[in-house]
Amino acid sequence: MTSPVLVWFKRDLRVDDHPALARAAALGPVLPLYVVEPDYWGLPDVSGRQWAFLAEALAGLRAELAALGQPLVVRQGAAVAVLERMWRRFGVRRMVSHQETGNGWTYERDLRVADAARRHGVVWEELPQCGVVRRLGTRDGWQGRRDRFVAAPPLAAPVALAPLGIEPGAIPVAPAPGLAADPCPHRQRGGRAEALALMESFLTERGQRYRQAMSSPREAERACSRLSPHLALGAVSVREVVQATAAQRAQARTAGPGWGASLASFDKRLAWRDHFIQKLEDEPALEHHCLHAACEGLRPRAPDVTRLAAWAAGETGLPFVDACMRYLQATGWLNFRMRAMLVSVAAHHLWLDWRPVGQHLARLFTDYEPGIHWSQCQMQSGTTGINIPRIYNPVKQGHDQDPSGRFIRRWVPELAGVPDGFVHEPWKWPAAPRGYPEPLVDPEAAARAARQAIGVLRRGHGFAEEAARVARRHASRKPAPEPRKRGRRRVPEGQLSLDL
Repeated sequence: MTSPVLVWFKRDLRVDDHPALARAAALGPVLPLYVVEPDYWGLPDVSGRQWAFLAEALAGLRAELAALGQPLVVRQGAAVAVLERMWRRFGVRRMVSHQETGNGWTYERDLRVADAARRHGVVWEELPQCGVVRRLGTRDGWQGRRDRFVAAPPLAAPVALAPLGIEPGAIPVAPAPGLAADPCPHRQRGGRAEALALMESFLTERGQRYRQAMSSPREAERACSRLSPHLALGAVSVREVVQATAAQRAQARTAGPGWGASLASFDKRLAWRDHFIQKLEDEPALEHHCLHAACEGLRPRAPDVTRLAAWAAGETGLPFVDACMRYLQATGWLNFRMRAMLVSVAAHHLWLDWRPVGQHLARLFTDYEPGIHWSQCQMQSGTTGINIPRIYNPVKQGHDQDPSGRFIRRWVPELAGVPDGFVHEPWKWPAAPRGYPEPLVDPEAAARAARQAIGVLRRGHGFAEEAARVARRHASRKPAPEPRKRGRRRVPEGQLSLDL
């Protein structure tokens, strides 16, 4: 048999609209491989809930590939060592995969794989699977390139794959020794079948109130598509979702009130998804360093461990903040506005550095997407230099999004007996609830102090010049918005929701 073409699956766990698989199938027999890397699963931004979701997606992919004739091969170990063994054993001379914009560890891993491929004489071809462009020289014209990519016809799955007679290997129960137990009782299930069912129900039923309901943690659970973890692992492609959304938008006028605006908003957020991932592709260091260099000295790098632990546990004494954190712990998902609020409170009210804050949230998010996550952590912390710092008022957010306190009482049962008039600020109730802490900070005083410190920094010598450099590299090239009308607030870049 002709030597097989190895398809290295990473975060692209599907067979439909899979450019790398289609390319390999056109070249010869296909060896589909997924490498479970123990070192990756020891990183501070990954978790057991993410592995559980991934394992379900791998099982679904294996079944899809088996139906085509060759099941997914799974091996455990360092990627370079595993790939070298496969290359030698099966005489592989070509390998195809998708370009991955992951965290810094995967970036360095891919450099090592590229070096190994050169030494072994293996041609490694990496293809795009979304609108992110590798080695992009300028953001000028990027949006058009992205739109052309997602408008191109999706690629059909191969008709069949020749069986290679390779032992598929087990999908391990745990990807690495010592991975912490991570119960997530309301976690979504992984796999393409789940993704397609969610897309169908969102576009035909649940999405009608998406635009109005996306900001509420109570309503967003149903009104949002919930596709974000499936997009993060590539169980469904961005192009598939964009085109399915476009098809529904064409029928929106007859579908009922609200559909047109909701689907238009959803489509914009799909575009913003690629926009933010492009930031990390262009500047991998933003996972570790402030985009605006002057912001490195804004907060202590060594966090206040007491405050960090209380925030992470949902025990800040700020009810709506704690309810959102506990909801996230139990579900692995949270709507965007509340994600932004959690980061804002940590950064501005508790004055914590965005890096340990971001690592904790990354572990909790089943849909952890490094490109979006780290850009947003910096944005909501005010360290990009190009975005207007937004300091959320956690008490006001509670009143706005949970006026009756129903969400708070569900996730912070210590407050079940607090009257409606005090549930958002229980420290003002004469009979303070037992078992619930006093607030770590006075939210109004803490916000004033943060605003003052950031203002001093932004007025400093050279700040504007460095901000202009960051903008040239990373800012959207959309035309400047029209002057806002009375009563309407213009939302700056980065405050648009990425709710999916």
